[in-house]
Amino acid sequence: MNIGKRGFFQVWSFVLQGFPRSDNVLVIVKNRQKGYYLGVEDCYKILGVSPKATAAEIRRAYRQKAKLFHPDSSKDEKTVAAFNRLVKAYEILSDVRQRSLFDESFFMRHDFHRSGSFKSFDYRSWLLEREDEESRSKLIFFDLMHHHEDEAVAEFKKMNMNHSGFRLAKWFTREDFMDFGFILAEELILRDEYYDAFLLLEQIIRMEYSYEYFKLFFPEVMDLTRLVLKKRLEGNVSDELCLDAWERALELRFGNTDDAFFLNKMAAAYRRMGDKKTAQICEEEAIRLSA
Repeated sequence: MNIGKRGFFQVWSFVLQGFPRSDNVLVIVKNRQKGYYLGVEDCYKILGVSPKATAAEIRRAYRQKAKLFHPDSSKDEKTVAAFNRLVKAYEILSDVRQRSLFDESFFMRHDFHRSGSFKSFDYRSWLLEREDEESRSKLIFFDLMHHHEDEAVAEFKKMNMNHSGFRLAKWFTREDFMDFGFILAEELILRDEYYDAFLLLEQIIRMEYSYEYFKLFFPEVMDLTRLVLKKRLEGNVSDELCLDAWERALELRFGNTDDAFFLNKMAAAYRRMGDKKTAQICEEEAIRLSA
C-alpha cells in the first residue's frame, strides 16, 4: 500500500492483510476496457475534508478520525467498519495518482464542477504585508497548508535566525501547533534541515507528555525523531549542534537502549573536539545504561 511520498502515518498491518472488498469499501479496480473505476463512496466525505484539501489537511483529518474509530478503542463492528472505510479513503487521497483517478472518476460521474468562489479578502497578502511575529507565524502555517511548503520552511528558518526566542507554539492552540508543527518538521526533514526539525519534534514530544493528543499516533512521532537523531544529524550539522540535540534527547524518554546510543555518539563527538574527560563520562554512563 502506498500512502504517498509525503504521507507519514502508516496504516496498521492487521488492516492491510485480508482487507475485505465489499460494496461498503472504497476500492479502485483496474478494468481492461474502462481503465480505473471506483466504489460507491466519496473519499472526501468520509474524511470530512473539501475536495480542494491539501495533503496536510487530509493527513490531519485522517489522524483525528482514526482516534475515534480505531479498533483498539472499540471492538464494535460498526466502529471497525468505519475505521476500515476511513483507512481506504486515506489510502486513496494521500496517493497523488490514486487521488487523481478518484477525482476524475467520482466527480465526472456526479457532474461535480470545481468552481472557485469569489474571494473578497486575500489573507496571505495581508499576512505578507505584516512583520509582527504573530502574523509571520500564521503565514508559516498558512503557506504550509496551501501548497507553499518551500515558502513556509524559508519563513520559519528566517524567523528562527532573526528573532531571538522565536516560538511558533506561542501563537496557536496546543492542538494546532502539534498538528501543523509535525507537518512542518516533516517538510524540514525533506529539505535536510534536521536540527530545526528536531527542535520542533522535541516541543511536540514534551507537549504530548504533558497532555495526550496524538495518542495512538505518538509512536510514529517518536520514530521520526529517533530517525533524525540516529541517522540524519551526524555528518549534516556541526558537532556542537549534534551534541545539543543528543543531550536534549536524553530527557525525552526514549529508553535506556536509545539513551546509551546517544551517549556513545556524544562521547565520540567530544573526543573529536578534544574533550576526553567528558567523553569518558558519557561512555561510562552508556555502559551503565546498557548493563
